[in-house]
Amino acid sequence: MAADEALAEYSAEHGVAVSRFYEWAEPTLSLGYFQAAANRRGHTPSLRCALVRRPSGGGAILHDRELTYCLSIPASHPAASDAGWLYRATHEALATALSSFGVAASLRLNSECDQPATSAGPSPEPFLCFQRRAAGDLLIGGEKIAGSAQRRRRGAVMQHGSVLLAASPFATELSGVAELTGQAIEPKSLARLFQAALGDRLNMKCVDSGLSDSIAERAKELERSKFASPEWTFRR
Repeated sequence: MAADEALAEYSAEHGVAVSRFYEWAEPTLSLGYFQAAANRRGHTPSLRCALVRRPSGGGAILHDRELTYCLSIPASHPAASDAGWLYRATHEALATALSSFGVAASLRLNSECDQPATSAGPSPEPFLCFQRRAAGDLLIGGEKIAGSAQRRRRGAVMQHGSVLLAASPFATELSGVAELTGQAIEPKSLARLFQAALGDRLNMKCVDSGLSDSIAERAKELERSKFASPEWTFRR
């Protein structure tokens, strides 16, 4: 989370789009910005998992057998002015990447909520992100396998998302791509194809690089002062 926020700051300061694709070292439950930490007690299977709070909105995500991504778009980019379009375009790129594995996924078009989750306020929806539904979510046979949430900050829009590749023993009520299609997808392979499709969809040239020393140092500062702090995690 700290690295993602550091990248969002860099995107805002330098006017460039940045994306990051990653897995988690251990099964971890991430709370949406507005979720109450006490609500995790209602999800017994994940109580033994580590807990973090995201800077973006939306429902809780059990990060285990999945791929997480973060995309930050500077305010100067046309996509930054239309949150719904960015949400859908990102998921369209993901659907293109999944099709390379023979997996057919489609966007949810009809919903009572026609906007992606944002940091605009609390939500009465289910605790887990993948039990919620919104226009633009990516589905396989009616089951949600990818969702995203946004945070608009000065100078940039950050979008977080997760691709559920297989069911986790800490959230067995959720089916992933493997259970729904019988297709096992390696996260790194999907990340490469997702990045390429995302660049095409947003008309951006992708340049691979790791975190620079300055961004990595800023991420460490944010980790110490914010994301590793109980005051942040249990602020609600």
